[in-house]
Amino acid sequence: MDAVTRTDFAAPHWLVQLLRSTPEPMPWNRVVRAALALAGPPAIGFALGELALGALVSTGALPTVLADSAGSYRYRAVRLGGAALAATLGFGTGLLTGWAPVLSILAVVGVAAVSALISTAGSNASVAGLQLLVFAVLGTGQHAMNIDPGVAMLCFLGGAAWGLVVALAAWAVRATSPERGAVAQVYIELAAMLSASDEETRRAARHQLTTALNTAYDRLLEARSWLSGRDATYRGLLNLLAASTPAVEAGVAMVNARRHAPAEVVDHLVAVATSVLARAPLPPAPAAEPADQALVALYAGLARIDDGAERKRRARVPVRTQLREWADSVLSGPLTWLATLRLTLCVALAEVAALLVPVERSYWITLTVGIVLKPDFGSVFGRAVLRGLGTVVGVGIGAAVLGLGVHGWALVLLIALFAGGVAAGKVRNYGILSAFVTPLIILQMDLAARGDWALVLARLVDTLIGCAIVLVFGYLLWPGSRRPQVGGKLAEVADAVGRYLEHGLRAAGSAEQRAERSRYRRRAYRGLTDLRTAFQQVVVEPSPAGRQATAWWPAIVGLERVTDAVTEVVVTVEQGAPVPDPADVGLLTAALAEFAAAVREQREPADLPLPSTQQLSGVVEQVTAAFAAVRGPRG
Repeated sequence: MDAVTRTDFAAPHWLVQLLRSTPEPMPWNRVVRAALALAGPPAIGFALGELALGALVSTGALPTVLADSAGSYRYRAVRLGGAALAATLGFGTGLLTGWAPVLSILAVVGVAAVSALISTAGSNASVAGLQLLVFAVLGTGQHAMNIDPGVAMLCFLGGAAWGLVVALAAWAVRATSPERGAVAQVYIELAAMLSASDEETRRAARHQLTTALNTAYDRLLEARSWLSGRDATYRGLLNLLAASTPAVEAGVAMVNARRHAPAEVVDHLVAVATSVLARAPLPPAPAAEPADQALVALYAGLARIDDGAERKRRARVPVRTQLREWADSVLSGPLTWLATLRLTLCVALAEVAALLVPVERSYWITLTVGIVLKPDFGSVFGRAVLRGLGTVVGVGIGAAVLGLGVHGWALVLLIALFAGGVAAGKVRNYGILSAFVTPLIILQMDLAARGDWALVLARLVDTLIGCAIVLVFGYLLWPGSRRPQVGGKLAEVADAVGRYLEHGLRAAGSAEQRAERSRYRRRAYRGLTDLRTAFQQVVVEPSPAGRQATAWWPAIVGLERVTDAVTEVVVTVEQGAPVPDPADVGLLTAALAEFAAAVREQREPADLPLPSTQQLSGVVEQVTAAFAAVRGPRG
């Protein structure tokens, strides 16, 4: 009876996934920077008797805290500088138009459209677009405050500059530390995978290794795109990362074959990571000559790690070319226009609702819509629910602070606490972020309302109205918003794995052919990583999309194992094993194409002939299991 009761009242799967916190380490460096950037100005303002101006300077520093991320200092300078500039432009637009309701509505709706369009230019542009919209909305709320617009703008500019100084102050002494850490992490994760003692741990370690590789390549290539070819430090790090590929492939092959690496291999990989972090010479590779074919491949990969051969510098893409590519993607991308239309419509509805709500400065409705519905930030449903839940907590905190009349240094201390919570929430859970950013903005924008419980509680009503607009018009009624998406991505990745199989299991005599094989491998594994990300985003939705994502999970795992099995064969071929018969490779390629077609057409895959050779038996076994997984969701 108790078991039945527990089952009846068990939380839905989507809710459990939604409330789960990401198991990331606490980003203490970001927590400290956020507290200093946002609490420093109010502290100075309080000391000078101008707490309201100090809070406004703190608002100017907020974009750099919201946009902060891991990466090289050059990358972060571009990202945070763009976010600060966009926020300043948005805040200025709001200041200029906030006095006239009609003009304000037109300006905010126009900014929303621009924000959505520029988001297609990449991650940094997307962050800048969000700051443009958020601070345009906040700027419209300044007209009710007794601060001269010119003074308000100067305070905001000073806060933006202060935020950049705090975020980038360590550049001179830390320099390439983020990139070195990313490269070292690849070798640490490889050592962890090779030392794992059971199947589940090995699989988890392999996913961590793929993530580390993707992160390292992203950071280094982003950094080098801003550097000249004479920068030997970044060139050496990129070469060292590229040199890890043979060892990674051999390691994946060993894990797939359920083999363990000798302790000296694991120790060597840890020593390599330590040397990278310490900027010290790399240790010599183990000199053993194992007879086992898998170990031969692994030791050969280790020997290539300290190969310092120069690589051709990646050409920097001209700004004109980047702008042209972005314009082409905007003009030819219907998804971009649909996302822009959805955001613009919901912002317009929020602005109209703000006029009808009998509360002063109800710009929080539009603010909520902009933050929740901003494109490319995951599940709209999930963000709306978490924003609502987080705001309930956040407004309760803000109401307690302002309603009880907290002031002086205690108020400055609370701002520092909330700022640190924002930095932690960014990497842990969006609901945590909302719970801290809500009272933070309340303190920054509504200091004059201390003791006014009605105004503070109105923030809760405004936020819930904004969430309702998003859920109804941007999700429930929006065409295609609940349509399953994971299946389509699964089919695309299956095609990528098929191309990797086709190019990886053919003769590769030249360096160019080997490089091509490596590119296809990276595309396959990056596709698998992106597929997992898409799954995690949509599984939080109680819609057909969320249910389908859950059903496709066994097929996703099956496709990952197929890729690992292909890598195992590729490694043996690179170590001298015969190249598989092209006809057999063709059968496997056709099978993966049928896998992708069955997923796209929502049908069971047809039975196709598969190779019977011993060399490809591992791949055949995993392809057969993947076919069974595709049949499972429909069964």
